[in-house]
Amino acid sequence: MILKNIFMICLLVTIHTTNSFSSAPDDHLAIGEPAPDFSLPYATINEIVWDGITLSDIIGESNIVLAFYPANWSSGCTQQLCNFRDNFSLLQELDATILAISGDYVFSHHEWAKQQNFPFKLLSDHHHEVGKLYDSYMAERGFNRRTVFVIDQKGRIAYKNMNYSVSDESDFYALKEALRQLL
Repeated sequence: MILKNIFMICLLVTIHTTNSFSSAPDDHLAIGEPAPDFSLPYATINEIVWDGITLSDIIGESNIVLAFYPANWSSGCTQQLCNFRDNFSLLQELDATILAISGDYVFSHHEWAKQQNFPFKLLSDHHHEVGKLYDSYMAERGFNRRTVFVIDQKGRIAYKNMNYSVSDESDFYALKEALRQLL
């Protein structure tokens, strides 16, 4: 009887915990608000840049897609970023700069970028400060949820998807449409 009760309690805690991980937080960033500024180191196929990139330094050059993802090398994240890679020319035609962000170290980013031939920057938010600013970080799990933001050339949030999915193309199509509307 005691084992049965312990099992039921564990089952209920697991169900509650799983449900709390899958839902988006009550985010505070609204469409039209200024995007929180940040500076992060990054890696590309060719280099690691410790001085990094500062969002406010590139505002106005193009629209910016901030693509938060949980971890390098995982299947869903590989699918997400390979989709951006495979559609990179189209995204450039839509005047978009891709900045992919996870908590992985720049060394991992550099190797993954080389292996997958990513033509965009992979930003290292190892302490999850930027993930927290953008309501992407899940403290319970220790990594970002898959979220996507578009920041327009005025530095304002023009689009956000707090539960970006790679299960089909619908979220990617919505992202492309949001970029198209900014042209």
